[in-house]
Amino acid sequence: MKLGISELQNWSFHIDTENIAWAVFDCPGQSMNTLGERSIYELATIINEVERAALSKEVRGLIFISGKPNNFIAGADIKEFEQMDTVEKVHELTSQVTKLFSDMEALKIPVVAAIHGFCLGGGLEFAMSCHYRIATRDDGTRLGLPEVKLGIIPGLHGTVRMLRLAGAVNGVSTMLTGRMLKAPVAKSFGLVDQLVPSELELRWAARKAVLQKRRSKAGQSWINKITRLGPVRRFLANQMRSKTKAKVKEAHYPAPFKLIELFEKHGGDEAGMFKAEQELFAPLMISDQSRNLRRVFRLSEEMKALAPKKSDYRPLRAHVIGAGTMGGDIAAWCVVCGMDVTLQDMSADQIKVAQKRAKKLFKKRLRKPLAVEAAMARMKADLDGKGVGRADIIIEAIVENLKIKQDLFKDLETKIKPGAVLATNTSSLPLEDIAKDLADPGRLIGIHFFNPVAQMPLVEVIKSELSRQEEVDKGCTFVAAIKKYPLIVKSCKGFLVNRVLAPYMMEAVRQYELGIPPEKIDQAALDFGMPMGPIELQDVVGLDICKHVAETLELGDPEKSELGRLVAGGKKGKKTGEGFYVWADGKPTKNKEEYDKKELEELAQDLLAPMLAECKKCEEDKIVKNADLIDGGVIFGTGFAPFRGGPLNYLNSKNNKTAS
Repeated sequence: MKLGISELQNWSFHIDTENIAWAVFDCPGQSMNTLGERSIYELATIINEVERAALSKEVRGLIFISGKPNNFIAGADIKEFEQMDTVEKVHELTSQVTKLFSDMEALKIPVVAAIHGFCLGGGLEFAMSCHYRIATRDDGTRLGLPEVKLGIIPGLHGTVRMLRLAGAVNGVSTMLTGRMLKAPVAKSFGLVDQLVPSELELRWAARKAVLQKRRSKAGQSWINKITRLGPVRRFLANQMRSKTKAKVKEAHYPAPFKLIELFEKHGGDEAGMFKAEQELFAPLMISDQSRNLRRVFRLSEEMKALAPKKSDYRPLRAHVIGAGTMGGDIAAWCVVCGMDVTLQDMSADQIKVAQKRAKKLFKKRLRKPLAVEAAMARMKADLDGKGVGRADIIIEAIVENLKIKQDLFKDLETKIKPGAVLATNTSSLPLEDIAKDLADPGRLIGIHFFNPVAQMPLVEVIKSELSRQEEVDKGCTFVAAIKKYPLIVKSCKGFLVNRVLAPYMMEAVRQYELGIPPEKIDQAALDFGMPMGPIELQDVVGLDICKHVAETLELGDPEKSELGRLVAGGKKGKKTGEGFYVWADGKPTKNKEEYDKKELEELAQDLLAPMLAECKKCEEDKIVKNADLIDGGVIFGTGFAPFRGGPLNYLNSKNNKTAS
């Protein structure tokens, strides 16, 4: 494809009166700029034009800037990844793009990247190919290479340029974690050369950088040079490998291990690393793990889209009723996300306990003492419920007693302001029963959080037969505002996550009763890719809670199971110091034993069978909109092995392999 400057669709290009070329990236019809086939071809056209104009002295510098309000380049177009199903196709595309970036890097005139908003993945690889990078200090400006989260490594020579600019320690660790760096941190690493206060100063600073012919001086320290020497690289690589093994298995997530291998073998030889990067990137790109992790990313985007893009509803104040573990943590998380919260409970001491626990979260998330104190000031004790009338959302998180909840909501209905959301965090009671005596039963929705609130990304938004869609939409807007993924679920016993998780956990209890050691049961689940074994998980959640859920879902007779016997004996898991395991210093005491790999694989299939069957039933019952959202809900609500793409995706791929 050959294009002229006049045919550009994703970019606009002009040369100003000072002979500075401006390339403005603004993908039409997209909220985010992404590098796709068309935008790459257009970029090549711009580079060719600038190269020609530079030779004839018509251009003295080139500035890349975004036309979007909140992003520079968010990465490569992930939808186009699916077209690359062979190593050859991957090599062909990456070779074209890496050559283009190298051609840009070789331009004799200064090339400046003016960054505001997200600059991620291929976007950062592009920016690192420029000679000088200026970024805004805005909190929304983030730089990073999150490719490992998609099961790949940077493939546009980003590994080489990251090492060159940020050095081995900061560079490789940034790529291994996939973390997004704030602009000041990125500058301290060498990825950004200059910071400006806001987007308003960006163009002027970029113009000045061109006129002064600035070039980045990052990566020239003696530490960077030493850490790329062979013996030091091997030492660092071994440390990185050990830390990575403690978090993930190589068989499940090969990308970070390939990245460490690349650094260890070629970190001291840029030419060799350029070549080796492409050789490692292509097989990862077409792997099942990467395909499934890309699917998980698309599912997260689909769930984010459940919140209306345009809404008059702005949740700024929350009132939480119930200062127990769940209610207190919901309140604290809302504060972390910038909301003002009133926390109501019959016990002042219970509220103080919740506030004390909240302060630990604030210190961990907000860090700066002033920010922590400001957060504490926004989480107010409210014994008398005075905050109800001012709140934009009221969340009930009290005891699971139908009559108590009914009475509470009848009282709340007379006090809340117009437009406020009325929600229950119930996990077992039908919303229809709670709402039936309300004057306006359509106002009540479920907003079901998972424990621990700060860590679990999913929140189920429950729609009963009585709930109005308008209220459900506002619930999704609230969930998005507190940086969680909303999932609209039809009201039923257990909703989605508990409904599919409980059979899996009860199967683990059944296997335990058959004489299988708890350590073996948990190891089978871990080897499959679950974040925690089902026996340990029940101890963490609380055996009394697990028993209650099993009873609600009518899963056998929990009272007569080992689960029931442990609860009757006061052994409720981690919170009492003993359950299936004995707990010491917050950790379960386990027997260390090696188990046969084949036996573990078979045991994992036995454990998962009830969960997979229940997922199919949820699909048939249309508990959520479609099968994809079942996969997304179970992944983000339970931690189901992301690299397998979700339970239904796993079941389908398993059936396809069996059929073939």
